[in-house]
Amino acid sequence: MSKKVLILGGGFAGLESAIYLRKYGFEVTLISNRDYIYVYPTSIWIPTSEVTFDDVSMPLDELSKIHGFELIIDEVESIKSLEKKVYCANKIYDYEYLVVAIGSGKMKHKGLENTLTICGKPEESLEIKDKIDALIALGGGKIAMGFGGNPKDASNVRGGPAFEVLFNVHHKLKKLGIRDKFELTFFAPMAEPGARMGKKALGMMDMFFKRLDIKKQVGKKILEFKEDKIVFEDNIEIESDLIMFIAAGNGHKVFENSDLPLNEAGFVHINDYCEVVHNYDDAPEKYNVFVVGDSAALEGPDWKAKQGHIAEVMARNTALNIKSIEEGSVEREGYAKHINILCVMDSGDGAAFVYRSDKKAIMIPMPVFGHWMKKGWGWYYKNSKLKKMFRLPGM
Repeated sequence: MSKKVLILGGGFAGLESAIYLRKYGFEVTLISNRDYIYVYPTSIWIPTSEVTFDDVSMPLDELSKIHGFELIIDEVESIKSLEKKVYCANKIYDYEYLVVAIGSGKMKHKGLENTLTICGKPEESLEIKDKIDALIALGGGKIAMGFGGNPKDASNVRGGPAFEVLFNVHHKLKKLGIRDKFELTFFAPMAEPGARMGKKALGMMDMFFKRLDIKKQVGKKILEFKEDKIVFEDNIEIESDLIMFIAAGNGHKVFENSDLPLNEAGFVHINDYCEVVHNYDDAPEKYNVFVVGDSAALEGPDWKAKQGHIAEVMARNTALNIKSIEEGSVEREGYAKHINILCVMDSGDGAAFVYRSDKKAIMIPMPVFGHWMKKGWGWYYKNSKLKKMFRLPGM
Protein backbone atom coordinates (compact mmCIF):
# COMPACT_ATOMS: atom_id res chain seq x y z
CA MET A 1 0.00 0.00 0.00
CA SER A 2 1.33 3.44 -0.90
CA LYS A 3 2.02 5.92 1.87
CA LYS A 4 -0.52 8.64 2.63
CA VAL A 5 0.48 12.28 2.35
CA LEU A 6 -1.57 15.10 3.86
CA ILE A 7 -1.19 18.55 2.28
CA LEU A 8 -2.36 21.72 4.02
CA GLY A 9 -3.17 24.57 1.67
CA GLY A 10 -4.70 24.90 -1.78
CA GLY A 11 -2.47 27.59 -3.28
CA PHE A 12 0.44 27.35 -5.72
CA ALA A 13 2.65 25.28 -3.41
CA GLY A 14 -0.09 22.98 -2.14
CA LEU A 15 -1.49 22.20 -5.59
CA GLU A 16 1.95 21.58 -7.09
CA SER A 17 2.80 19.26 -4.19
CA ALA A 18 -0.40 17.28 -4.78
CA ILE A 19 0.19 16.98 -8.53
CA TYR A 20 3.73 15.63 -8.19
CA LEU A 21 3.07 13.36 -5.22
CA ARG A 22 0.25 11.75 -7.19
CA LYS A 23 2.64 11.30 -10.13
CA TYR A 24 4.89 9.36 -7.78
CA GLY A 25 2.02 7.13 -6.70
CA PHE A 26 1.24 8.44 -3.21
CA GLU A 27 -2.26 8.66 -1.75
CA VAL A 28 -2.78 12.39 -1.39
CA THR A 29 -5.32 14.37 0.63
CA LEU A 30 -5.34 18.15 0.29
CA ILE A 31 -7.07 20.33 2.90
CA SER A 32 -8.01 23.87 1.90
CA ASN A 33 -10.21 26.51 3.50
CA ARG A 34 -11.33 27.59 0.01
CA ASP A 35 -12.86 25.46 -2.72
CA TYR A 36 -10.83 27.18 -5.45
CA ILE A 37 -7.25 28.16 -6.20
CA TYR A 38 -6.77 31.87 -6.77
CA VAL A 39 -4.10 32.93 -9.27
CA TYR A 40 -2.79 36.01 -7.45
CA PRO A 41 -0.31 37.17 -10.15
CA THR A 42 -3.17 37.76 -12.62
CA SER A 43 -5.60 39.21 -10.07
CA ILE A 44 -3.89 42.59 -10.58
CA TRP A 45 -6.31 43.19 -13.47
CA ILE A 46 -9.51 42.71 -11.44
CA PRO A 47 -9.47 46.28 -10.03
CA THR A 48 -9.34 47.72 -13.56
CA SER A 49 -12.01 45.32 -14.89
CA GLU A 50 -9.66 43.72 -17.41
CA VAL A 51 -10.38 40.27 -15.99
CA THR A 52 -13.14 38.81 -13.82
CA PHE A 53 -12.88 36.93 -10.55
CA ASP A 54 -13.69 33.69 -12.36
CA ASP A 55 -10.88 34.36 -14.84
CA VAL A 56 -8.30 34.05 -12.06
CA SER A 57 -9.90 31.17 -10.15
CA MET A 58 -10.03 27.40 -10.67
CA PRO A 59 -12.29 24.97 -8.77
CA LEU A 60 -10.21 22.66 -6.61
CA ASP A 61 -12.72 19.83 -6.96
CA GLU A 62 -12.15 19.82 -10.72
CA LEU A 63 -8.38 19.79 -10.19
CA SER A 64 -8.70 16.98 -7.63
CA LYS A 65 -10.55 14.82 -10.16
CA ILE A 66 -8.06 15.56 -12.93
CA HIS A 67 -4.98 14.80 -10.81
CA GLY A 68 -6.45 12.14 -8.54
CA PHE A 69 -6.09 13.60 -5.06
CA GLU A 70 -8.72 13.79 -2.32
CA LEU A 71 -10.00 17.29 -1.50
CA ILE A 72 -11.30 18.31 1.92
CA ILE A 73 -12.61 21.79 2.69
CA ASP A 74 -11.76 22.55 6.31
CA GLU A 75 -9.96 25.14 8.43
CA VAL A 76 -6.60 24.16 9.91
CA GLU A 77 -6.32 25.16 13.58
CA SER A 78 -3.10 23.54 14.79
CA ILE A 79 -0.35 21.12 13.78
CA LYS A 80 1.01 18.67 16.35
CA SER A 81 3.98 17.04 14.63
CA LEU A 82 5.01 15.08 17.73
CA GLU A 83 1.61 13.37 17.59
CA LYS A 84 1.53 13.27 13.77
CA LYS A 85 -1.88 14.94 13.85
CA VAL A 86 -3.47 18.02 12.30
CA TYR A 87 -6.36 19.60 14.16
CA CYS A 88 -8.99 21.25 11.95
CA ALA A 89 -12.35 22.86 12.66
CA ASN A 90 -14.31 19.75 11.68
CA LYS A 91 -11.94 16.84 12.31
CA ILE A 92 -8.53 15.63 13.47
CA TYR A 93 -6.40 14.17 10.67
CA ASP A 94 -3.55 11.65 10.89
CA TYR A 95 -0.77 11.43 8.34
CA GLU A 96 2.34 9.53 7.36
CA TYR A 97 3.87 12.52 5.58
CA LEU A 98 2.75 16.11 6.00
CA VAL A 99 3.29 19.01 3.59
CA VAL A 100 2.50 22.44 5.04
CA ALA A 101 1.63 25.05 2.42
CA ILE A 102 -0.85 27.35 4.19
CA GLY A 103 0.91 30.60 3.35
CA SER A 104 1.61 33.34 5.86
CA GLY A 105 -0.02 35.82 8.17
CA LYS A 106 0.13 39.60 7.83
CA MET A 107 1.92 42.27 9.85
CA LYS A 108 -0.45 44.25 12.06
CA HIS A 109 -0.83 47.99 11.49
CA LYS A 110 -3.02 50.47 13.33
CA GLY A 111 -6.13 51.16 11.26
CA LEU A 112 -5.45 48.36 8.77
CA GLU A 113 -9.23 47.89 8.49
CA ASN A 114 -9.28 51.18 6.57
CA THR A 115 -7.25 49.65 3.75
CA LEU A 116 -7.80 47.08 1.04
CA THR A 117 -5.20 44.72 -0.37
CA ILE A 118 -4.61 42.83 -3.61
CA CYS A 119 -2.60 40.15 -1.76
CA GLY A 120 -5.05 39.12 0.95
CA LYS A 121 -8.55 37.73 0.83
CA PRO A 122 -9.43 37.31 -2.86
CA GLU A 123 -12.76 39.11 -2.37
CA GLU A 124 -10.92 42.34 -1.58
CA SER A 125 -9.87 42.64 -5.23
CA LEU A 126 -13.56 43.17 -6.06
CA GLU A 127 -13.86 45.82 -3.34
CA ILE A 128 -10.90 47.68 -4.85
CA LYS A 129 -12.61 47.49 -8.25
CA ASP A 130 -15.86 48.87 -6.82
CA LYS A 131 -14.07 51.79 -5.16
CA ILE A 132 -12.18 52.66 -8.34
CA ASP A 133 -15.41 52.47 -10.35
CA ALA A 134 -17.12 54.76 -7.83
CA LEU A 135 -14.33 57.35 -8.06
CA ILE A 136 -14.46 57.21 -11.86
CA ALA A 137 -18.23 57.82 -11.67
CA LEU A 138 -17.54 60.86 -9.45
CA GLY A 139 -15.05 62.14 -12.02
CA GLY A 140 -11.91 62.23 -9.87
CA GLY A 141 -10.25 61.49 -6.57
CA LYS A 142 -7.11 60.56 -4.67
CA ILE A 143 -5.71 57.03 -4.70
CA ALA A 144 -2.76 55.80 -2.63
CA MET A 145 -1.18 52.37 -3.06
CA GLY A 146 1.83 50.89 -1.33
CA PHE A 147 3.34 48.11 0.76
CA GLY A 148 5.01 47.54 4.11
CA GLY A 149 8.02 45.69 5.43
CA ASN A 150 8.94 43.19 8.12
CA PRO A 151 12.28 44.01 9.84
CA LYS A 152 12.49 40.46 11.22
CA ASP A 153 12.19 38.76 7.80
CA ALA A 154 12.06 40.71 4.55
CA SER A 155 11.57 37.68 2.29
CA ASN A 156 7.76 37.90 2.37
CA VAL A 157 7.37 41.54 1.28
CA ARG A 158 5.04 41.85 -1.73
CA GLY A 159 6.03 45.02 -3.56
CA GLY A 160 5.49 44.05 -7.18
CA PRO A 161 1.68 43.79 -7.10
CA ALA A 162 1.42 47.29 -5.56
CA PHE A 163 3.41 48.73 -8.45
CA GLU A 164 1.40 46.74 -10.98
CA VAL A 165 -2.06 47.73 -9.75
CA LEU A 166 -1.00 51.38 -9.49
CA PHE A 167 0.41 51.42 -13.03
CA ASN A 168 -2.69 49.66 -14.37
CA VAL A 169 -4.98 52.18 -12.68
CA HIS A 170 -2.95 54.98 -14.28
CA HIS A 171 -3.33 53.29 -17.68
CA LYS A 172 -7.09 52.85 -17.27
CA LEU A 173 -7.62 56.48 -16.24
CA LYS A 174 -5.48 57.65 -19.14
CA LYS A 175 -7.55 55.60 -21.62
CA LEU A 176 -10.70 57.15 -20.16
CA GLY A 177 -9.22 60.62 -20.61
CA ILE A 178 -9.55 61.54 -16.93
CA ARG A 179 -6.05 60.87 -15.58
CA ASP A 180 -5.60 64.58 -14.82
CA LYS A 181 -8.61 64.41 -12.46
CA PHE A 182 -6.85 61.92 -10.18
CA GLU A 183 -3.93 62.15 -7.78
CA LEU A 184 -2.00 58.87 -7.60
CA THR A 185 0.52 58.25 -4.83
CA PHE A 186 2.85 55.36 -4.09
CA PHE A 187 4.02 54.89 -0.50
CA ALA A 188 6.27 52.59 1.53
CA PRO A 189 8.11 52.93 4.85
CA MET A 190 11.52 51.84 3.54
CA ALA A 191 13.86 54.36 1.91
CA GLU A 192 14.39 52.27 -1.23
CA PRO A 193 11.29 50.16 -1.92
CA GLY A 194 12.06 47.58 -4.57
CA ALA A 195 15.80 47.60 -3.78
CA ARG A 196 15.95 43.81 -3.94
CA MET A 197 15.43 44.06 -7.70
CA GLY A 198 18.79 45.82 -8.05
CA LYS A 199 20.07 49.39 -8.51
CA LYS A 200 19.19 49.59 -12.20
CA ALA A 201 15.61 48.60 -11.45
CA LEU A 202 15.37 51.25 -8.72
CA GLY A 203 16.42 53.93 -11.18
CA MET A 204 13.92 52.74 -13.77
CA MET A 205 11.10 52.74 -11.19
CA ASP A 206 11.83 56.38 -10.38
CA MET A 207 11.63 57.16 -14.10
CA PHE A 208 8.25 55.40 -14.22
CA PHE A 209 6.89 57.49 -11.36
CA LYS A 210 8.04 60.77 -12.91
CA ARG A 211 6.80 59.91 -16.40
CA LEU A 212 3.40 58.81 -15.12
CA ASP A 213 3.07 61.72 -12.67
CA ILE A 214 2.77 59.42 -9.65
CA LYS A 215 3.72 61.00 -6.33
CA LYS A 216 5.96 59.10 -3.96
CA GLN A 217 6.20 58.98 -0.17
CA VAL A 218 8.96 56.69 1.12
CA GLY A 219 11.40 56.39 4.00
CA LYS A 220 9.01 57.26 6.82
CA LYS A 221 7.36 54.87 9.27
CA ILE A 222 3.62 54.35 8.83
CA LEU A 223 1.89 55.26 12.10
CA GLU A 224 -1.77 54.75 11.24
CA PHE A 225 -4.29 54.26 8.47
CA LYS A 226 -7.40 56.38 8.81
CA GLU A 227 -10.54 56.24 6.68
CA ASP A 228 -9.37 59.07 4.44
CA LYS A 229 -5.64 59.39 5.07
CA ILE A 230 -2.33 57.71 5.90
CA VAL A 231 -0.36 59.10 8.83
CA PHE A 232 3.44 58.83 8.79
CA GLU A 233 6.06 59.89 11.31
CA ASP A 234 7.27 63.52 11.25
CA ASN A 235 3.66 64.73 10.89
CA ILE A 236 3.43 63.63 7.25
CA GLU A 237 -0.03 62.75 5.98
CA ILE A 238 -1.43 61.59 2.64
CA GLU A 239 -5.12 62.15 1.99
CA SER A 240 -6.75 59.40 -0.05
CA ASP A 241 -10.21 58.23 -1.12
CA LEU A 242 -8.85 54.71 -1.62
CA ILE A 243 -5.93 53.15 0.23
CA MET A 244 -4.55 49.89 -1.11
CA PHE A 245 -1.85 48.48 1.16
CA ILE A 246 0.01 45.18 1.02
CA ALA A 247 1.20 44.32 4.52
CA ALA A 248 4.38 42.26 4.73
CA GLY A 249 4.00 38.63 5.71
CA ASN A 250 4.79 37.02 9.04
CA GLY A 251 4.10 33.59 10.49
CA HIS A 252 0.64 32.07 9.99
CA LYS A 253 -1.57 32.14 13.09
CA VAL A 254 -1.84 28.33 12.94
CA PHE A 255 1.85 28.09 13.89
CA GLU A 256 1.16 29.84 17.20
CA ASN A 257 -0.82 26.76 18.26
CA SER A 258 1.61 24.23 16.79
CA ASP A 259 4.89 22.60 17.78
CA LEU A 260 6.92 23.45 14.67
CA PRO A 261 10.26 25.28 15.09
CA LEU A 262 9.91 28.95 14.11
CA ASN A 263 12.19 31.88 13.35
CA GLU A 264 11.62 35.24 15.05
CA ALA A 265 9.12 36.28 12.37
CA GLY A 266 7.05 33.12 12.90
CA PHE A 267 8.04 31.19 9.77
CA VAL A 268 8.90 27.48 10.03
CA HIS A 269 12.56 26.46 10.07
CA ILE A 270 13.40 23.93 7.36
CA ASN A 271 16.55 22.47 5.85
CA ASP A 272 17.48 22.79 2.19
CA TYR A 273 15.19 19.87 1.37
CA CYS A 274 12.14 21.67 2.84
CA GLU A 275 12.14 19.23 5.74
CA VAL A 276 11.41 20.21 9.34
CA VAL A 277 14.08 18.87 11.68
CA HIS A 278 13.27 18.99 15.39
CA ASN A 279 15.97 19.19 18.02
CA TYR A 280 14.13 17.50 20.86
CA ASP A 281 16.42 15.26 22.92
CA ASP A 282 13.69 12.79 23.77
CA ALA A 283 12.16 12.42 20.32
CA PRO A 284 13.15 11.08 16.89
CA GLU A 285 15.05 13.50 14.69
CA LYS A 286 12.64 13.48 11.77
CA TYR A 287 8.86 13.68 11.72
CA ASN A 288 8.13 13.50 7.98
CA VAL A 289 6.97 17.13 7.95
CA PHE A 290 7.83 19.36 5.01
CA VAL A 291 7.07 23.07 4.63
CA VAL A 292 6.90 24.84 1.26
CA GLY A 293 6.12 28.31 -0.04
CA ASP A 294 5.32 31.32 2.13
CA SER A 295 5.06 29.27 5.34
CA ALA A 296 8.79 28.48 5.32
CA ALA A 297 11.73 30.45 6.69
CA LEU A 298 13.93 30.76 3.62
CA GLU A 299 17.72 30.82 3.80
CA GLY A 300 19.69 32.78 1.25
CA PRO A 301 20.89 36.28 0.26
CA ASP A 302 19.40 39.43 1.79
CA TRP A 303 17.46 40.15 -1.41
CA LYS A 304 15.68 36.76 -1.46
CA ALA A 305 11.94 36.90 -2.08
CA LYS A 306 9.11 34.42 -1.77
CA GLN A 307 7.51 34.05 -5.19
CA GLY A 308 5.19 31.57 -6.84
CA HIS A 309 7.89 29.92 -8.97
CA ILE A 310 10.07 29.32 -5.88
CA ALA A 311 7.07 27.83 -4.06
CA GLU A 312 6.50 25.43 -6.96
CA VAL A 313 10.18 24.44 -7.03
CA MET A 314 9.98 23.69 -3.31
CA ALA A 315 6.82 21.65 -3.89
CA ARG A 316 8.33 19.56 -6.69
CA ASN A 317 11.51 19.01 -4.68
CA THR A 318 9.49 17.95 -1.65
CA ALA A 319 7.57 15.37 -3.68
CA LEU A 320 10.83 13.99 -5.05
CA ASN A 321 12.44 13.94 -1.59
CA ILE A 322 9.50 12.06 -0.06
CA LYS A 323 9.73 9.57 -2.92
CA SER A 324 13.45 9.15 -2.26
CA ILE A 325 12.88 8.57 1.45
CA GLU A 326 10.34 5.87 0.68
CA GLU A 327 12.71 4.21 -1.79
CA GLY A 328 15.58 4.30 0.68
CA SER A 329 17.57 6.55 -1.64
CA VAL A 330 19.99 9.24 -0.49
CA GLU A 331 19.04 11.43 -3.47
CA ARG A 332 17.69 14.84 -2.37
CA GLU A 333 16.86 18.10 -4.12
CA GLY A 334 17.39 21.44 -2.38
CA TYR A 335 15.69 24.79 -3.00
CA ALA A 336 18.59 27.14 -2.15
CA LYS A 337 20.27 26.88 -5.55
CA HIS A 338 17.02 28.01 -7.18
CA ILE A 339 16.69 31.25 -5.19
CA ASN A 340 16.22 34.15 -7.60
CA ILE A 341 13.78 36.93 -8.37
CA LEU A 342 11.84 36.43 -11.59
CA CYS A 343 8.76 38.35 -12.64
CA VAL A 344 7.06 40.24 -15.42
CA MET A 345 5.88 43.51 -13.86
CA ASP A 346 2.80 44.63 -15.77
CA SER A 347 1.84 48.25 -16.44
CA GLY A 348 -1.33 47.83 -18.48
CA ASP A 349 0.24 48.99 -21.73
CA GLY A 350 3.41 46.95 -21.39
CA ALA A 351 5.62 45.38 -18.75
CA ALA A 352 9.16 45.06 -17.46
CA PHE A 353 11.06 41.80 -17.18
CA VAL A 354 12.81 41.61 -13.80
CA TYR A 355 15.46 39.04 -12.89
CA ARG A 356 17.98 38.86 -10.08
CA SER A 357 20.41 36.18 -9.01
CA ASP A 358 23.78 36.12 -7.25
CA LYS A 359 25.40 36.90 -10.58
CA LYS A 360 23.23 39.67 -12.07
CA ALA A 361 20.26 41.96 -11.67
CA ILE A 362 18.37 43.13 -14.74
CA MET A 363 15.18 45.00 -15.59
CA ILE A 364 14.21 45.13 -19.26
CA PRO A 365 11.25 47.23 -20.51
CA MET A 366 8.84 45.30 -22.74
CA PRO A 367 6.34 47.76 -24.26
CA VAL A 368 3.00 46.25 -25.30
CA PHE A 369 4.43 42.75 -25.77
CA GLY A 370 5.17 42.38 -22.07
CA HIS A 371 1.52 42.91 -21.12
CA TRP A 372 0.37 40.14 -23.44
CA MET A 373 3.23 37.93 -22.31
CA LYS A 374 1.94 38.06 -18.74
CA LYS A 375 -1.61 37.49 -19.95
CA GLY A 376 -0.32 34.46 -21.85
CA TRP A 377 1.32 33.09 -18.71
CA GLY A 378 -2.01 33.32 -16.87
CA TRP A 379 -3.73 31.40 -19.66
CA TYR A 380 -0.93 28.82 -19.67
CA TYR A 381 -1.00 28.35 -15.89
CA LYS A 382 -4.71 27.59 -15.80
CA ASN A 383 -4.85 25.38 -18.86
CA SER A 384 -1.72 23.38 -18.03
CA LYS A 385 -2.96 22.68 -14.50
CA LEU A 386 -6.31 21.58 -15.96
CA LYS A 387 -4.41 19.30 -18.38
CA LYS A 388 -5.86 21.08 -21.38
CA MET A 389 -2.34 21.53 -22.73
CA PHE A 390 1.16 20.22 -22.11
CA ARG A 391 3.36 21.61 -19.35
CA LEU A 392 6.65 23.26 -20.21
CA PRO A 393 9.66 21.86 -18.29
CA GLY A 394 10.14 23.71 -15.00
CA MET A 395 6.86 25.65 -15.31
